[in-house]
Amino acid sequence: MRWDVRAFDLFAPLYDLFVPPTDGVALRKGLSVAERTTDRILEVGGGSGRVADEIDATVVDPAGGMVRRARRRGLEAVRASATDLPHPDGSVDAVVVVDALHHFPEGQRCLSEMARVLAPGGVLVVTDFDRGTRLGRALDRAERLVGFDPNFYTAPELESAIEAVGLDVRPIEYGFEMTVAGVNTPADARA
Repeated sequence: MRWDVRAFDLFAPLYDLFVPPTDGVALRKGLSVAERTTDRILEVGGGSGRVADEIDATVVDPAGGMVRRARRRGLEAVRASATDLPHPDGSVDAVVVVDALHHFPEGQRCLSEMARVLAPGGVLVVTDFDRGTRLGRALDRAERLVGFDPNFYTAPELESAIEAVGLDVRPIEYGFEMTVAGVNTPADARA
């Protein structure tokens, strides 16, 4: 088990006390670019469910402590890795990842998995910290100091990675915390 997962498992009881709220406006803007209604939403790397609770999403997280916290909130929560989502192809309307993608092993494989489960017109919304900013570089160093092995993207790298899994990139917000969406648009509709 990766240190990231063990750390979040141990940190689960205190997580919500120390983690600042996410930018709900950027997240909702990302969800709004979907080309279908977003009734079935997964929050991958959703931890305690603080974001999933706001958008009525199912939490998917590999840390058992986080999954238990999400369930205590009354949320549906599944213990699974982003590298192998236990959902059928095209079964969800939206996938969101909030401040977690940098913790995922094999980021491109995880993005492929998330794209796989999206229904046509569905949207992937990723909010994470931009390594290309001064604060992003500082956060990268800080996470390494505590033993994590983060994989932060710059905005152009994240856009390229989302495009590489066959999604139509929709930039939402840029800065230290960036939000980039990708829509599962059929190739013939992109022209």
